[in-house]
Amino acid sequence: MKTIYVDNAATTRMSDVAYEAMKPMMQEIYGNPSSLHHIGQTAKEYLDDARARIAKCINAQPNEIYFTSGGSEADNQAILTAAYNGAKKGKKHIISSKFEHHAVLHTLDKLAKEGFEIELLDVYENGIVKVEDVKNALRDDTALVTIMTANNEVGTIQPIKEIGEICKENKVIFHTDAVQAIGHIPVDVIEMNVDMLSVSAHKFHGPRGVGFLYCRKGILLQNLINGGAQERGKRAGTENTPAIMGMAAAIEDACSNLEKNAQYVSKLRDMIIDGCADIELSRLNGDRYNRLPGTINFCFEGIEGEGLLLLLDQDGICASSGSACTSGSLDPSHVLLAMGVPVAVAHGSLRISLCEYNTEQEAKTIIDSIHKVVAYLRSISPVWEKIQKGEVVE
Repeated sequence: MKTIYVDNAATTRMSDVAYEAMKPMMQEIYGNPSSLHHIGQTAKEYLDDARARIAKCINAQPNEIYFTSGGSEADNQAILTAAYNGAKKGKKHIISSKFEHHAVLHTLDKLAKEGFEIELLDVYENGIVKVEDVKNALRDDTALVTIMTANNEVGTIQPIKEIGEICKENKVIFHTDAVQAIGHIPVDVIEMNVDMLSVSAHKFHGPRGVGFLYCRKGILLQNLINGGAQERGKRAGTENTPAIMGMAAAIEDACSNLEKNAQYVSKLRDMIIDGCADIELSRLNGDRYNRLPGTINFCFEGIEGEGLLLLLDQDGICASSGSACTSGSLDPSHVLLAMGVPVAVAHGSLRISLCEYNTEQEAKTIIDSIHKVVAYLRSISPVWEKIQKGEVVE
């Protein structure tokens, strides 16, 4: 049985270009970039080159790129930087949304315990933050606005450029978690009016355990990790040069093929959406069109998402019910609840996240399997029986 992998929002298979870029850094150019001998300085040259190439992909300057262990670390450093810098000026109000990634929400929880006022905006049924809500929430003591570029569970794309423009006009730091967006939709930090932006390599066919934070020149970045003078003194620890080189190769490859891949993957996405829309009491979560090329999120009433995933897996289809970071939780998705999806419905969620490696035949197989599995689970579900009788299910 062939495996069909459609959980690319959780992690992606490393590309050949990323893999090949990493190999020399492990066995040939293996020096510590901080060492003064020629092997170390050669590694530093590669590191500097990677930084410049990555910066070019998002229209930033090389000295605005700080390498991290991934998106979560970048989110933490960006948010804590803006919060603590703002607190020095008496600004302790932070604006975000109710369906951010937990790397953002849990960091905001930490700040709330430290006396910061956190305001989480609604995202509505279409899964999109309203620019007007951000504008109305801004205050004289607002230290930060942090809104994700694209949601990791439903794939909806947020009006980042417009939000950034408002923040710029009001001299408020604006951070965006762009982990799901980079390599899939155009990202230009100047055009988007962002001050800080978080990225993780394994979402665009790069290696795991590496990412970067874009921090606009002029912002005093706060340290999360103290020790050596790496990353211009803002992130201690010997740089993971193999992973960084893999990330640079992957982001260049993704950005250079972005339009072609987006058109292809969007076609597969729409095939699956159209193919599942005729299932009784199915619900596509998030705006139908304003979404990432490869992300689909459906709810099917009367079934549990866990059963759906297990049976799809038996058919060789690797999907998810939402964020991989909360896969051990039995609670319904906070993203879906924030969008107004009833708890009983949210339990039957399915996320399919495609990439350019998927095929049209795979899309057809996924549609057939979902129809079959949903029908089977409903045939043995007492909840579905109640729904059929018109009884209220809570």
